Amino acid sequence: MTHVESAHLVELALRNATPTDADAEALRHVERCDRCRDELRTLTRVVTAARTAHLVDLPTAPPERVWQRISGDLTQDTATPRRPPRVPDPRKRALLALLAVAAAIGIAVAHRCLRERSELVRRGLLR
Repeated sequence: MTHVESAHLVELALRNATPTDADAEALRHVERCDRCRDELRTLTRVVTAARTAHLVDLPTAPPERVWQRISGDLTQDTATPRRPPRVPDPRKRALLALLAVAAAIGIAVAHRCLRERSELVRRGLLR
């Protein structure tokens, strides 16, 4: 029995995309397979917990030094001269933009490869 790939189960748990025929087939498998059903159930709980988390859900409060720093910044004398903001170097900004685009393309290609691999596994052409 070929199980649903973990990446596909994550996509199903996130429910961000319009369902496809592959999703319907995966869900039919999940109905029959305890292992995949348990994994999807766990992933769905994680997604739900992450989407409904609030600041009060954090395990610990920030350390006291954080509040002291905030308080100090708020009560700081406004007459104290501040350093002028740095003007970003246009070359650095262009490089960062290029890196962001490259990262986005890499993610898109990886996502497509995973989908194609999942489809090949589904068709039985790949294990």
